[in-house]
Amino acid sequence: MKRKYRVTGMTCAACSARVEKAARKVSGVSDPAVNLLSGSMTAEVRDEEASRKLVEAVTAAGYGASPMDQDAPGRKQQEALPQERAEKETKKRIVWSFVFLFLLMYLTMGHMVSLPLPHIFHGRENSALYALAQFFLTLPVVYLNRAYFQRGFQTLLHGNPNMDSLIAVGSGAALVYGVIALLRMAYAMGHGQWQVVDHYRANLYFESAAMILTLITLGKYLEARAKGKTGQAVRQLMDLAPKTAVVVRDGAEVEIPAEEVMKGDTVVVKSGGRIPVDGIVLEGSASIDQSALTGESVPVDKESGDPVAAAAIVSAGYLKLRAEKVGEDTTLAQIIRLVEDAGGSKAPIARLADKIAGVFVPVVMGIALLSGLAWLLAGQTVEFALTTAISVLVISCPCALGLATPVAIMVGTGQGARNGVLFKSAESLENLCRTKAVVLDKTGTLTEGKPKVTAILPVTISERELLTLAAGLEARSEHPFALAVLERAKQDGIPVPDVSEFETVPGRGVSAVLHGRRYFAGNLRLMTERGITPENDPSLADQGATPLYFGAEDGAFLGVIAAADPLKSDSAMAVRGLERLGMEVYMLTGDNSRTARAVARRAGIDHVVAEVLPGDKAEQVRKLQSSGKRVLMVGDGINDAPALAAADVGMAIGAGTDIAMESADVVLMSGSLRDAVSAVELSRATIRNIRQNLFWAFFYNILGIPIAAGVLYPAFQIQLSPMLGAAAMSFSSVFVVTNALRLRFWKPKLRREEDFQETTIQETRKEKNNMETVIKVEGMMCGHCKMAVEKAVSEVTGVESAVVDLQAKTVTVKGSADLTVLKKAIVDAGYEVKD
Repeated sequence: MKRKYRVTGMTCAACSARVEKAARKVSGVSDPAVNLLSGSMTAEVRDEEASRKLVEAVTAAGYGASPMDQDAPGRKQQEALPQERAEKETKKRIVWSFVFLFLLMYLTMGHMVSLPLPHIFHGRENSALYALAQFFLTLPVVYLNRAYFQRGFQTLLHGNPNMDSLIAVGSGAALVYGVIALLRMAYAMGHGQWQVVDHYRANLYFESAAMILTLITLGKYLEARAKGKTGQAVRQLMDLAPKTAVVVRDGAEVEIPAEEVMKGDTVVVKSGGRIPVDGIVLEGSASIDQSALTGESVPVDKESGDPVAAAAIVSAGYLKLRAEKVGEDTTLAQIIRLVEDAGGSKAPIARLADKIAGVFVPVVMGIALLSGLAWLLAGQTVEFALTTAISVLVISCPCALGLATPVAIMVGTGQGARNGVLFKSAESLENLCRTKAVVLDKTGTLTEGKPKVTAILPVTISERELLTLAAGLEARSEHPFALAVLERAKQDGIPVPDVSEFETVPGRGVSAVLHGRRYFAGNLRLMTERGITPENDPSLADQGATPLYFGAEDGAFLGVIAAADPLKSDSAMAVRGLERLGMEVYMLTGDNSRTARAVARRAGIDHVVAEVLPGDKAEQVRKLQSSGKRVLMVGDGINDAPALAAADVGMAIGAGTDIAMESADVVLMSGSLRDAVSAVELSRATIRNIRQNLFWAFFYNILGIPIAAGVLYPAFQIQLSPMLGAAAMSFSSVFVVTNALRLRFWKPKLRREEDFQETTIQETRKEKNNMETVIKVEGMMCGHCKMAVEKAVSEVTGVESAVVDLQAKTVTVKGSADLTVLKKAIVDAGYEVKD
């Protein structure tokens, strides 16, 4: 079972490496992953006994550990966010540290800027008093920041030195040296050794000890404030849950705390209210804003029978709904859980930093010791060697290494949640960045998933009669197109007639008796078997539509109704967006090749694999992988589960309220394919940010440690002050966190680039306008006929030009007009359309 633990006392990447190392040694524990940013660890534990031993092992390593409440991934943990506690604690310490540091710096350096000092501190004879005053001003700073010494020396004694160990040893060395210098000065004053007194009066190092501790504390404060902002997305999600709900109890509306709503309760939400649970609408209708869940700002209309999710806002209207999921089972709670889990996971890119962090502190302490000894052997003074060693200790920054990955992951996954993109782990976030091919399922991904009637072509009866007949035959049918026909009949106000002797012909269609005459509806094979010869229109398949033929028992062909699963309005734009990201786009579908290519052509997809059974989609994904491509599979998360699992990254689109799909690595809350583009963009932006952070952390240490060790001194006489080293160390961590926080301003490029959208619209319009259709027309005899046909066709919406050729008996039409409408216009003008 997977358990989560709160780990206290960690301050740097070395700490997280030590905790993971201790956890791995426990029998029954596997895959421990420590998150320095959130102060937590997740691990697979065999049983409760293994969990108890894990806590003991971490405690024995010098840290605190306790299991976290598994039942409350949201609000209960909000109060325990470590970054908030760290900010409050550091703020108190930093104020008083700066008060005493100011007094100390005034005493030691005020004379440099001609500030007056009390006469009791002037002259050689008052040197002891001058040194004691510095010592007593330093002690409060040491006491206020004693945690560095407590944690630092504790982990050092356990053989697991960390960042606190470097600070404790560095500032402690300066403090101890200052005390020794004070004693040497007092002894020298008693024996008249005034040159010794002058030497130590100028080299007490108390201000270095106090400055190191204060600047590190300041850095921790700034770091804690910045880290606090990384969890802002999760806290904002938590705040979306309403505190109260109105339920119907004993026939009356009662307001109760939202957590007390039970499954099956009737919940009432009025205009302006926020839905407290996931449920099904029982009464009323409303326009609701689901942007908090899906990232889509366009309101959605809901009415009786429709599902609704917690945190959605009723913009206008009234809803009475039945609670289906409450508390921690709601969509919002699952989103929070996914974001928290993803933010607490570890990306593969962090492994190098983890390996280095495990040996970083001991290596730095060794470098500090060797540099100090080397300068002593080179003939430099003890003060020079000590300054060098302390500078090496305090400038080294394992914090930056430890924060480089988790802060970017937490901000990136949080930003994704704001835009309806949920990453299940940091690994999926990184893997998505590397994909170069994207495989799109057709139904429900590129298309709406709900067929619609696209053309009604009557032959021997009127259009209304054909649609009435179709509604009667399809009323009892289970064919996917039946709902499309019934929906069209409803739109046109056509009543559904009662039929008798209804029969289903498997694989072919249906038949029934209406007004004493038997009719048939189905595919071409059914018509042929019944002795009916339909007029086939090959252009329907080219348009991606499937024809439904209608005939009578006497062999009469009545007409065709074409239905198609329409392309989503933004699918073509999304495909272009994926291609702009350098990805090869493939479409997989079980449709016939002709229909599939028609859909792909409208979507702008070049690579099509048609007539693929659902079980074979995974094999198609593996074929792409075998060619060396990292594959992203985008599907509806149900029929495409094997392919989603087989891909390098599986992405479930339009998941609605069912977001906990095991087969997908990334969940898109809306049904828009644009979010797939946004997910790829976000993953690339996040990984780019992590690489910047790691580069800075490595570059800083590679450059800073040699300078602190004194490599520039022989050539340029430059020696780094421990105070500057402490400031640089603090800046390094703050820089890494601040750089990661830039991701908070990330916006989906495909949504914000109006010029790209406008370009896409213009290109689509241009393609439509350039379409040329040649129609064969019979009955034209003279110039008047030519003018009549041209006029009839030109009046159709979408026609750019119409040219009649009397000799060839054709009319050539340019534009985006619908072919069915064009044919009808010609027939209404008194002419016959042949082809």
